[in-house]
Order: sequence, then structure tokens, then C-alpha cells
Amino acid sequence: MVATSPASDGRAFFYANPLHQRVPGVAPSPDQVSKRASSSLREPWFAVSCCPTNIARTYASLAAYLATVDGGGLQIHQFADCRISTKLETDRSVGLEMTTGYPFHGTISIRITETDDAPWSLSIRVPEWATGAVLSDQDSRKTVGGGTATITRSFAVGDRIELELPLSPRWTVPDPRIDAIRGCVAVEQGPLVLCVESVDLPGGRNVGEVRIDQSQDLEESEGGIVATGRLLDNQDLEWPYPDSIGPPHGSEIPLLLVPYNQWANRGPSTMRVWIPTI
Repeated sequence: MVATSPASDGRAFFYANPLHQRVPGVAPSPDQVSKRASSSLREPWFAVSCCPTNIARTYASLAAYLATVDGGGLQIHQFADCRISTKLETDRSVGLEMTTGYPFHGTISIRITETDDAPWSLSIRVPEWATGAVLSDQDSRKTVGGGTATITRSFAVGDRIELELPLSPRWTVPDPRIDAIRGCVAVEQGPLVLCVESVDLPGGRNVGEVRIDQSQDLEESEGGIVATGRLLDNQDLEWPYPDSIGPPHGSEIPLLLVPYNQWANRGPSTMRVWIPTI
């Protein structure tokens, strides 16, 4: 995962990207080479270090992921600030400038910078999660579904097209055939997968003690998304096999969920993406 692997300062990286970190671990020495891929924090270097070169190669080929062309027009597949100047397969020159705050903001603005007088098609990918996305072109606004939104007409330099993607947080449930996460939910916001990290829990409690209340609304905050959670009161649990399992005992807490790609930048912590429900 390109977004998750590097540390925020670019000086360390994950070799593996777990969805559940059960123990906090310890901060690695900046001069030590890690021999294994598993790590509780990003390591400065591994004995086999293919991640940095793969990330560099991905960035070098980013243009091929952003857009493609064919004889009829230009297709936008990913959203990032960029300028595109290219030729269609019919040797017609087209160009545009795309500006966006994606994935943290849902507006993608496109300005035509190069075109001729003949019609061509501009196709924009609409993610399947983006229910209620709105496409604006000249004086028209229309709701578009997941898949591809295509505008075919004669464009002029300076024309603007805007795609608005809703970024309301949403619950995601696992396939019931996956034993390890049955009875759990995850939270997503736009393209971002969120997680709970123990540095945001009272007293640094382990994320294994957290349950989440799916019946309560998700709320946006400056630091992430806040859900209603509960910290288990372990002394109330019978061991090893209780006669019955009722609602979890413990204190209700606001449960902060942060983007998964940003975890482990604040020191050793436990973390999980799939959170058991109350």
C-alpha cells in the first residue's frame, strides 16, 4: 500500500501492512537493520528492501494510472492535481488541468486547456461508494452513479467540469464467510479506510478491549471520525466458558477513528480496522 508504507517523515517504512496490531511493540533503532517483514512500527531499513524502489517506480509511472486516451476521447481514472496534454488516437490534441483535495475533500475540478472544435468524450470514473455524486457541466448538474460518467460534446478552452463526491462516513460489513472478522464492522470515508489506534484510547488501553456501537451515528471531527464505543471491563468477564454472553460491560466512550494509512506515526500502539460490535 503506497499511502501506508512510508512514515510521515519519509525516513522509515512498513514491509507489511497488518489490519490488526495486537501488541504495541518498541521503537526501532535508526541504525538497525530489520531481518523480518513483521514490525509494530515502520523500520528505517530491512535486509531485503524492495518497498522503496517499488514506490519510486509507482510514482514514476503515475501518469499511466491517472488517465488514458483512445480514438474517441480521454478517460480520467484517478484524481490528483495534474496537467494533461496528449493526443487522441486520431492525432487530435487535447489537454486539461485537474485540481482537487481528494481524498480528504470530494470536489474534482477539471478545466479544458487544449482542444479543437470537433466533439470528443471526457470520461470520469465515479467510485461505487459515491452514492449521490454530482457532475456539473456548463449550466447542468446531474446525479451520477458508480461506474463512468461521460460527457461528449465540442469543448472550448476554459470550459469547466466538476465532480462532487460525497465523503460522509459509512459502515462496511465483512463477508460472513470470513471467520476472523465475523461480528465486526469497519468504517470508511470516501476512499479512506479508518482504524482505531490505542494512542487515542483512555490510558492507552488495548484496542482488543474496544467494542463499537453500530446503532449510533458516525460524526465528523477535526481529527477523524467519531463513533460510539465501549471499553470492556475485563473483570466482569467469566473465564474460560461463560454460560451466556450478554451486552459488554464497561464505560461508553467517544471512539476516534483515523485514516489507516496514518497509523503508527505517533509511537508504539495497538490498532485494528475491523472492530467487534456491541
